[in-house]
Amino acid sequence: MLERLVVKNVALIDETEVEFKDGLNILTGETGAGKSILIDSIQLALGAKADKGLIRQGAEYAYVELCFCVKNQKAVNELRALEIFPDEEGRVLLQRRIMPSKSTCRINGETVSGKTLKDAAGVLIDLHGQHEHQSLLHEKKHKQMLDLFCESELSGLKDELASAFGTYREYERQLAEALSEDAGKDREIALAEFECKEIEEAGLSEGEDETLETDFRRMEHIRQIGELAQGALTCLAGYEQENAQSLIDRALKCVRDAQVYDQTLSEPQEQLLQAQELLRDSARFLNHYTENLQMDEEAYIYTRQRLDTINRLKSKYGNSVSDILSYAEKQREFLHKFENFEQYKEELLQKKENAYKAYEMLCEKADAIRRKGADELSRQMKQALVSLNFPYADFEIEVTRGEAYRSADGDNYVRFLISLNAGEALRPLVKVASGGELSRIMLGLKTVLANQDEIETLIFDEIDAGISGRTAWKVSENLAILGKTHQVICITHLAQIAAMADTHFLIEKTQSDQHTKTALRVLDKNGMVGELARLLGSDVMTETVLQNAKELKELADRTKTEKQEIIGR
Repeated sequence: MLERLVVKNVALIDETEVEFKDGLNILTGETGAGKSILIDSIQLALGAKADKGLIRQGAEYAYVELCFCVKNQKAVNELRALEIFPDEEGRVLLQRRIMPSKSTCRINGETVSGKTLKDAAGVLIDLHGQHEHQSLLHEKKHKQMLDLFCESELSGLKDELASAFGTYREYERQLAEALSEDAGKDREIALAEFECKEIEEAGLSEGEDETLETDFRRMEHIRQIGELAQGALTCLAGYEQENAQSLIDRALKCVRDAQVYDQTLSEPQEQLLQAQELLRDSARFLNHYTENLQMDEEAYIYTRQRLDTINRLKSKYGNSVSDILSYAEKQREFLHKFENFEQYKEELLQKKENAYKAYEMLCEKADAIRRKGADELSRQMKQALVSLNFPYADFEIEVTRGEAYRSADGDNYVRFLISLNAGEALRPLVKVASGGELSRIMLGLKTVLANQDEIETLIFDEIDAGISGRTAWKVSENLAILGKTHQVICITHLAQIAAMADTHFLIEKTQSDQHTKTALRVLDKNGMVGELARLLGSDVMTETVLQNAKELKELADRTKTEKQEIIGR
């Protein structure tokens, strides 16, 4: 649920903080007091497009913060999938700062993209204004609503459908690709055969290029290697100059002579003996190496030609011998496919048909569930529409199947049909309902789907558009029912709806220091009665008007109690 709203420097709002409660939260106020600004602020925090014109005049930035407490495990899992993790008490903090040049979004203190903010909002809150009511006119939404009603039976089946549809489409793609390859297969086969032959004739082996490059590098520099090895040998054991061995021998003799007088010199004597042996070993190795160092012209020519062959193949098939051999294996598989191409196509066709049959069986199951659910949802919607003062309304859900509707959730097309007046034939919802009627129909759906809809917080704006009197009272009853299972926040200008409030907020506009400000405050019971009296249209708060408002509030409280008892039963 939405626990707290903080707004700073948005339009007429200097700074205000609202703590919402469970149940039905009602917001009222004079026309122009800033009710729409409050909704705009909430939408900003939910990721709506930022308009710098919303920044209060004279302020450097606008700021909105929403604090949610999430208890529903499904919602927690969906948030975690977005890498959003509620704290130990289940709280999630959404923040939006709007500046003239940019805006920043944060969730739990970490900067996120606007898309992530919107995705999180979709899990946490459902905001219904005139635009959202209009979504009922998009028939693709109708299947989503029906599936939500049937969720307990459909959820696992839809996962199977998605998997089966994916398998079917993959075989369909492979078959189309094979048929496309069939058209130009002769040229492709000839090229693949040439490439395989060229690579096979090269007789490559793994790691061969690295070994050849090492050998070639040695052959290319054999003269320099010989000169350097001979120079090292001269330093160790040359005859024309004092060398390392003779110096070590002289040092060893000195230490031995000194040891006669001091036995502590035995350790350096041992070390010099080891050095003497190492130098002799090195000298013997270098002497043998230089004597046997010679150029094998045939080996040099072979190595160079072999490297030329490998580098040419690398330029065509990969960056290493391993890549070249992998490419050849891939082409051999390609050729093998075409050796039995007709059989390959038949196998693909059979797999596609089997996959479609599996998908079709699941579609039939989904269709049966949707048709059964459509009947029950239609029945409940008729009751809901009557409770919303559509006494002659008829409502049906049309469920059809067709190839054109195949998708990951089945092959059904769903649309809502309605008749709002006695004697009128059922027609598609898009051709019948007005804006005000759509808001009531949406409320009816939300009431019917209350147990399936796991979004905890619902906001209704313009729910009272074009209604009054008995209809308004019926709408208020439905909001009260919805408030028993959800947190509902509703902005209204009708006393009948406001009377049902569990918590009532007054939006006020004040003048001070040549500035206009908007603020919210919670009304106590007397304050509620006074606001109801104002909404009833009285300029003067007479005892009679206040009594009427008091009676309206008492009637609303009794109605809520009765509805709660009915829900409990």
